[in-house]
Amino acid sequence: MRIAPVSNEIQKIVESGIKGPGKSTSESFASELKAGIQSVNQLQNQAESAMQSESVSGATNIHETMLKLEEADVSLRLMTKVRNKAVDAYHEMMRMQF
Repeated sequence: MRIAPVSNEIQKIVESGIKGPGKSTSESFASELKAGIQSVNQLQNQAESAMQSESVSGATNIHETMLKLEEADVSLRLMTKVRNKAVDAYHEMMRMQF
């Protein structure tokens, strides 16, 4: 199993975030957020099923199971940080005086 470098993933996110013709920023942000949440959910489900299969069949591929668990954990932590930044930005905007 080959693990892609983080810099490649960041580059893909940056390139996909570039606004295309006729595409509004809010639609793009909402779709990217939804896709990210679905991706995290999928990783969590895969890790859960890997844990269940390892517990039933015995520890045959424990290293792959641990990799799936770590990948799901890192993606969940990243999503939490993004959510916290969005909430902080919202609170900052609410404190602004016009």
